[in-house]
Amino acid sequence: MKKYMGFKMLDAEPMNLGEYNKFRGWTIPADENPATEGYRVIYPDGYVSWRPREQFEKAYMQVGTNNTITQEMVDKFIGKHRTYTWGEKTTVVHATFINGFEVVESSSCVDPANYNEKIGENICLDKIKDKVWHLLGFLLQTAKEGIK
Repeated sequence: MKKYMGFKMLDAEPMNLGEYNKFRGWTIPADENPATEGYRVIYPDGYVSWRPREQFEKAYMQVGTNNTITQEMVDKFIGKHRTYTWGEKTTVVHATFINGFEVVESSSCVDPANYNEKIGENICLDKIKDKVWHLLGFLLQTAKEGIK
């Protein structure tokens, strides 16, 4: 069997399993916990389902008003970073995104007497944030329009 990766825009709201079953007019099975946190999900074709919170939040990210990427989303996506000085005048930043993807950026100055690791780190982080804006924009466009 082949693997597939999906991108789609959908509507969702927090709703526990008991609330979802009540919404659907169903009786919750005795072996299920009605307090289980999750989301009621409405797909573009109108199909409605429920997904557990952890599963939903691992697969989907909330977008900004009017289908936008926000600064908060960009900042949150950079999970952690490490900064190094290479030689006498180069800063290297290794960032790991919250999904495990890694990016490395560098900045350098001409004269080692002018080197400042903190300034270099800020330059590198700005470059990394620009990449995140670009990548998240690509994902949002794909989710919004699909693959044609």
